[in-house]
Amino acid sequence: METHEIFEKNKPEVKSTFDGKPTPAFISASWVALITGMVSYCIGLWNATMELNEKGYYFTILLFGLFSVISVQKSVRDKQEGLAVTDLYYGISWFATLASIVLLTIGLWNADLWLSEKGFYAMSFLLSLFAAIAVQKNTRDVKFIEQQKNDG
Repeated sequence: METHEIFEKNKPEVKSTFDGKPTPAFISASWVALITGMVSYCIGLWNATMELNEKGYYFTILLFGLFSVISVQKSVRDKQEGLAVTDLYYGISWFATLASIVLLTIGLWNADLWLSEKGFYAMSFLLSLFAAIAVQKNTRDVKFIEQQKNDG
């Protein structure tokens, strides 16, 4: 008998209770990251010594980025679950996500800010985008699991 066959034969049976639902700790951490990123970014804008139109530009990029990453996550998940997603919408979602990151990069590159301020805006922006994806995924997972429990 081969070694791997002996291992498989003597392997203890593990009962899994994992149902695919994200843990409360992960859900909470995702929300904390999203709120932290967004609030930090907005506090930074509020306290910045830039013109109001510049503040509006950076705030709009944050909103644009958050919406676009949620749209990408939804499109990817819809495709994964076999729901119809047009290639046009999927492409626009990715384009908008990349455009928001490029617009922030261009804005910060040309801004008259200290390097530490530029880094702060970049990091709080990226934290917000990543957390928005996680929150959207968690929301979708919880709803999916609850729907499965109700259906059967």
